[in-house]
Amino acid sequence: MATENRIAETSDKDLTARAGGSLELMRSETPRIHCLTNTVAQTLTANLLLAVGASPAMSMALDEIDDVVARSDALLVNLGTLDDQRGAAMIRAVAVAGRHRTPWVLDPVMVERSPARLEFARSLLAQRPAVVRGNSGEIAVLTVDGNAGDLARRAVTVVVETGPVDVVCDAKRVLHLACGHPLMTRVTGLGCAASALVAAFCVVEDDPLLAAAQALLVLGRAAEAAADSAAGPASFQTALIDRLYSMDAGSLQERNS
Repeated sequence: MATENRIAETSDKDLTARAGGSLELMRSETPRIHCLTNTVAQTLTANLLLAVGASPAMSMALDEIDDVVARSDALLVNLGTLDDQRGAAMIRAVAVAGRHRTPWVLDPVMVERSPARLEFARSLLAQRPAVVRGNSGEIAVLTVDGNAGDLARRAVTVVVETGPVDVVCDAKRVLHLACGHPLMTRVTGLGCAASALVAAFCVVEDDPLLAAAQALLVLGRAAEAAADSAAGPASFQTALIDRLYSMDAGSLQERNS
């Protein structure tokens, strides 16, 4: 499907071309993405990053988190399976990323279900992530007006609200992406893995809004292609990794036509 409500300087064709260029750059540079993510999503997250050419790491150890994050090109902070050790590692990792000006992505998993988790997410949000990615319920509780645009303006960041139509916005721009497949909702951890892809694209694309849009476009197009041959969620997950691995500028253009 085509993108809707395009931002002024980026057409469907331009975004697709830029995404293809970013994929090529990713595979030549192999950026290191450190993922502080939930245990359910770790394997899928690592496999999706490897498929697009990035190099994943997952360490939560406090005695090495400073060094590992300092040597990473981007950071993902996902609140999925949050506990005291993970929380402490996240605080340390975000501080290191800030000192090194390393782009990082906040995925506020289930903040609408726990006041303590919401408070922690807000404390991290104050540290200025490059991108916040969540579903509509998660984004709604992080902001006063309950919408992605309000959160983007107040937090001075890029906000991604994923759903049947993904919203990508900052304080001045908004882009809606209608791509992907319903089988994506049947694979555990795929939203979390999408946040890691956003982090990876933030390394090869200087504009965080365009980086997020490119990551979602690539994942969505790969999902559409995977669904063509999938019998169900299990085969879809395998096909999705394969499609991401083979995705390039040409196959992106074909899916966009």
